Amino acid sequence: MALKYSTCLRNMQQSRAVTRHIAAITATTIAAVDGAGSSDTFTDSGNGFITAGFSVGDSVLVYGFTGANLGSHGPFVLTGVAAGVLTVATGSIIASDGATEPVTIVALVGGSLRDIFKDGVLKIYNGTQPASPDNSIGGATPLVVISVASGAFASGAVANGLEFGTAVLGVITKNADVWSGVIASSGVAGWYRKYANPTDAGAADTTYIYPRIDGTIGTSGRELNMTNTTLTAGATITIDTFEITLPES
Repeated sequence: MALKYSTCLRNMQQSRAVTRHIAAITATTIAAVDGAGSSDTFTDSGNGFITAGFSVGDSVLVYGFTGANLGSHGPFVLTGVAAGVLTVATGSIIASDGATEPVTIVALVGGSLRDIFKDGVLKIYNGTQPASPDNSIGGATPLVVISVASGAFASGAVANGLEFGTAVLGVITKNADVWSGVIASSGVAGWYRKYANPTDAGAADTTYIYPRIDGTIGTSGRELNMTNTTLTAGATITIDTFEITLPES
């Protein structure tokens, strides 16, 4: 068996230009802090960074400072993210600059799988997997929607969207978040579709606008292995391991 990539996803990986992700914030409560010999930070007394959707590893651009940090726009790679603090490398910030004017911080997205599927969702279905991820799900209703800690997911919003970690030796895996969901309908899990963040209802994609990954589910030897594929409505399942490998040859 093998993972199946949609035409859109294959096209994106080969030629996608850098875009701006929905993780963005504009506020008058953002300050720049020169850490001198330590890491530099952007702070927000409104504690809006996590809600805005930033995560470790994002590359961000910063606009709006008119004081000492006027010429420091980035891009900067986030090495730490908290509600009120974004941490970047030492020397990123020219000088400390207080929160006095509207400042905008926006995340950039490249063409990697990690970027393309940032804040996406995983849906598990019964029945037979379609021949291609470009195909419709055929009116199928997911047995369970996997999000962060079973939280409500809405396309176009960052809340509870799934993210990958950093690739190691050609393998990218789920990040440290809990990937889980409350089973909506009883049935036997047969296959899954990994969706990106933009709205995608699973219809046939004849113009190749939806990045998707389809894979089979079983107890062994499948793209997603589960201890028990028989799902019971009302129970919660957790995906402990999810990885995608780019083979050497």
